[in-house]
Amino acid sequence: MIRDPRNIILRPLITEKSTRLKDAQRQVCFEIAPEANKLEVKKAVEELFKTKVDAVTIVKLKGKVKRLGRSLGRTKDRKKAYVKLRKGEKMIEYFEAV
Repeated sequence: MIRDPRNIILRPLITEKSTRLKDAQRQVCFEIAPEANKLEVKKAVEELFKTKVDAVTIVKLKGKVKRLGRSLGRTKDRKKAYVKLRKGEKMIEYFEAV
């Protein structure tokens, strides 16, 4: 199934952990579509950022239970991908694919 890469990679996740991984291990972190798999993420990153990907790790995150007064609700489930870049490839700058 061919999909637009912008529908697979929703947004970059910029946190302390992701910044540390980017500097130390050449990994970047993205929030991805819930139905996306590793192959789709790899192709989307290579197409959007014009760089080669070495490995992709996907993590599923359950939504948290939140409370507002008497009513209970839940945040949405999310999926994020850690993308490791090949040695010698340029590092991804997030504003490149905008």
